[in-house]
Amino acid sequence: MGDAAVSCPAARSRRPDATQLGPVPIAFKSLSTAMARLRRAGLEAGAHDSRYDARLSQAGSIVEFKDYYQVLGVARDAGADDVKKAYRRLARKYHPDVSKEPDAAARMAEVNEAHAVLGDAERRAAYDALGRGHRSGETFTPPPDWDAGFEFTGRGFDEADLGDFSDFFAQLFGARAARAAHGGGHGAAFEAAGQAHHAKIVLDLEDAMRGATRQISLRAPKLDASGRVELVERTLEVRIPAGVRPGQMIRLAGQGGGGQGGAPAGDLFLEVQLRPHPRFTLEGANLVAELPVAPWEAALGAVVPVAMPDGSTLQVRVPAGAQSGRTLSVRGRGLAGRHPGDLELVVRVILPSAQDPRARQHYETMARELGDFDARKVAAAAAERGE
Repeated sequence: MGDAAVSCPAARSRRPDATQLGPVPIAFKSLSTAMARLRRAGLEAGAHDSRYDARLSQAGSIVEFKDYYQVLGVARDAGADDVKKAYRRLARKYHPDVSKEPDAAARMAEVNEAHAVLGDAERRAAYDALGRGHRSGETFTPPPDWDAGFEFTGRGFDEADLGDFSDFFAQLFGARAARAAHGGGHGAAFEAAGQAHHAKIVLDLEDAMRGATRQISLRAPKLDASGRVELVERTLEVRIPAGVRPGQMIRLAGQGGGGQGGAPAGDLFLEVQLRPHPRFTLEGANLVAELPVAPWEAALGAVVPVAMPDGSTLQVRVPAGAQSGRTLSVRGRGLAGRHPGDLELVVRVILPSAQDPRARQHYETMARELGDFDARKVAAAAAERGE
């Protein structure tokens, strides 16, 4: 891996540990750091990790869609009381201690899972948004970031043992259960403090590179007077620190649930994810992209421009003899931070089309005058040398 020379100075390291949004402090830290702090505080947040790790490792795989409304036998616009009545009726019918049905245990598990979703306003709203147009039993893969923009409390996760529920449930709600451990618990002395809220936001790579202030709309599920789920939307102005990375949390102090008896409100934790970029990908803090070059640039060497996501342009030196697949590294030009990432450029030699008469003439000349060049032998020799 060679180092590319650049004409611009190296990016300065910036440490985006904290910033201010008016009176509301915002900071972000890795989830692992936050979990470690919670453990040191005696909150035993690590118990959430081991419970869900195995199931979450399969996130994004194909599962069987479950129609929870069909399981409980209720309409999609059923109120909370109707859902509760249906659950109690089916629990009396299928509870293994009293039921004579041969599949009582399996049916009771399905009923419990359906009630765990439809009996919870937040889960129900998320399920409704995701499940439109799907039928029970069909193969199903949750879309990436399907839950972005939903604001959830930390409520109702401690009792959700994923071992009792299906893979479908685990993929939809297991990651939320693990995230809820971040800032979600309060000791006995803080019972009146507001709950922490959690949401996922999806940002552009450009915002993560240079930082930005964005209007973020969040939808929070609530029950209306008739017991039906409705989504209440609010918009927050959020300052995005430069260098924020996927999986990190932006904390908005006091923007979570309201406190009781004069106690402070809880915090809102925004988990950052990034939209796919047409040219760049992230590997940790490193930016990775293809670097298209012409054959003569690769053969003779050249300085070529590279447009960066933050709007700047680097002049990158391609060494003579560069082959497709070679990686050029520009130190410190990835994501900002205490340890800034690098820019990794993978050379791709682009040939002019032989349909162009000028290019065809040059190819024919090379074929005549360089007829002893054997590309296969050259590649084999390079492979033997480990290049």
